[in-house]
Amino acid sequence: MAEEKVTHSYTADDIQVLEGLEAVRKRPGMYIGSTSERGLHHLVWEIVDNSIDEALAGFASDIYVVIEKDNIIRVEDNGRGMPTGINTKTNVSAVETIFTVLHAGGKFGGGAYKVSGGLHGVGASVVNALSEWLEVEVHQNGNKHSMKFVNGGNVEAPLKITGSSDKHGSIVRFKADKEIFTETTAYNFDTLNVRIRQLSFLNKGIKLILIDEREEERRVEYCYEGGIKEYVSFLNKNKEVIHDNVVYVEGIEDGIIAEIAFQYNEGYMPSVYSFCNNINTAEGGTHEDGFRVALTRIINKYAIEKGLLKKDESFTGDDVREGITAIISIKHPNPQYEGQTKTKLGNSEVRKIVSTVLTNQLERVFVENPAVAKAIVEKSALANKARIAAKKARELTRRKNALEISSLPGKLADCSSKDAADCEIYIVEGDSAGGSAKQGRNPMYQAILPLRGKILNVEKARIHRVFENNEIRSMVTAFGCGFGDEIDLSKIRYHKICIMTDADVDGAHIRTLLLTFLYRFLKPVVEGGYIYITQPPLFKVQRGNTVKYAYSENEMETIRKELGDKTKIQRYKGLGEMNPDQLWDTTMDPENRVLKQVTIEDAIIADEVFSMLMGDEVEPRRKFIQENAVYVKNLDI
Repeated sequence: MAEEKVTHSYTADDIQVLEGLEAVRKRPGMYIGSTSERGLHHLVWEIVDNSIDEALAGFASDIYVVIEKDNIIRVEDNGRGMPTGINTKTNVSAVETIFTVLHAGGKFGGGAYKVSGGLHGVGASVVNALSEWLEVEVHQNGNKHSMKFVNGGNVEAPLKITGSSDKHGSIVRFKADKEIFTETTAYNFDTLNVRIRQLSFLNKGIKLILIDEREEERRVEYCYEGGIKEYVSFLNKNKEVIHDNVVYVEGIEDGIIAEIAFQYNEGYMPSVYSFCNNINTAEGGTHEDGFRVALTRIINKYAIEKGLLKKDESFTGDDVREGITAIISIKHPNPQYEGQTKTKLGNSEVRKIVSTVLTNQLERVFVENPAVAKAIVEKSALANKARIAAKKARELTRRKNALEISSLPGKLADCSSKDAADCEIYIVEGDSAGGSAKQGRNPMYQAILPLRGKILNVEKARIHRVFENNEIRSMVTAFGCGFGDEIDLSKIRYHKICIMTDADVDGAHIRTLLLTFLYRFLKPVVEGGYIYITQPPLFKVQRGNTVKYAYSENEMETIRKELGDKTKIQRYKGLGEMNPDQLWDTTMDPENRVLKQVTIEDAIIADEVFSMLMGDEVEPRRKFIQENAVYVKNLDI
């Protein structure tokens, strides 16, 4: 859908002031989430969002994001350029107002921008407050205007004309303040690349260029005329699809633009991702509700009309979404989110708009493409049969108490504490390691659940097979919080679920299978931060009575040199080789152990990786192995 330029004014007085810029440096986490690497990258998105808004308004077509040497960021667009006149409310230039006053921008009056991702308007000023220095260039009306801020947003000199210019747009350069970002001020090219590619998918026709000038120059350029249609194709590239063309519908009502694209694959997991003004609404909201209701109704109606389903039968929402990859993108002039994280859209009118757009256009798509419609109905029918089988399997397991807390698995060595906040469970590979862990643990708060061999690869299995797997049932029973769409985190029995596998290829495979299961069927548990991976040592280094443990080859060499000659080095291939006290000292003792918490920074990327590593398509997995084999060391020594 072609974007129309907004006709409202964009002058100095259109920059509205809501409040001052206090306490940003004192409490940066309130504004950018954290001062970790994630917060550092958030600075970039705040400035890029402003350029995207200018493109959505119809005035910019190209956006450059450059990582200069010394981790300086430059964001440049060919839009109108920020207003340079005096703002009557602050009596300074509009540029100075934008970069020094919190909640100052063209997004609050409803005039300068139709829609905007950075609706809080804190972006430019917060980036300035958290930078060692920030420079702004505005090119407009034949002039180049310049201004610089230093030491966390202090004005070095007012905005002034510094030359002539034959171009238009804005350039922002800044260097993050190392006093704020104490963990790192180095930008990750891959992190920036993933988000910029996503922004390009979500805003068709806009060209985004990412350049890294720090060492050997790297440059990627994205421009997707197909928008979210191409996004769906990209997400399905590692999957076998059941219809070639991506279904795409779009519509506009009351200034709200709705785009929907989807395509089914042979897999069993639905991948539905929603966005509002380019922000990933990970918890869904009214736009997803409208999509789900309409999709279920349309597929049922078509199946009954064509005699593919009896009138007294119907597919459920789970049936029609099995194997779907869908993107729902909303552009809304006044979005309302539930909570502070912008992860769930709350506008009630959006539900009806999305439902109407999908209903009106998808029925036509089905009439014009009966082969596509039939393939989707047949996929839903198979899912329906599998769901009924899964329901029977679930009821059977419940009758056997296999999913009830009242009957914990016999091989579980539970802990004596009943306070879930203090309790932790170790999922251990094999009986040998399980025996050592049981003897070495602190039974007050540490539980041990040994697994036999490799669990089912849930990426290739329907849900009834998942229910039938003994190892999976043991884990679900032990965790106590439920399964699939019935999870209740208030009932979880352990606040730390620790995956403890051998430091070899088989151990890595088992760990990947476990993570796949947890991500697909206990995702709220992963999102809640309950999953951890232990890091057992690779080496035991001993000289006389002195024993030290090393978790990498470099650390082992350092310890060996430190202890001198006559050191004995033991390479652990499995946890079962450790005595109970060694396992406790190195891997289970809270004072000494290394635990890595599993987080989901980006569910879309996680979905892509799990599909690639564990799915049916071999070629993407082979390519991944070939590209990353160069980084492998000590492969199952």
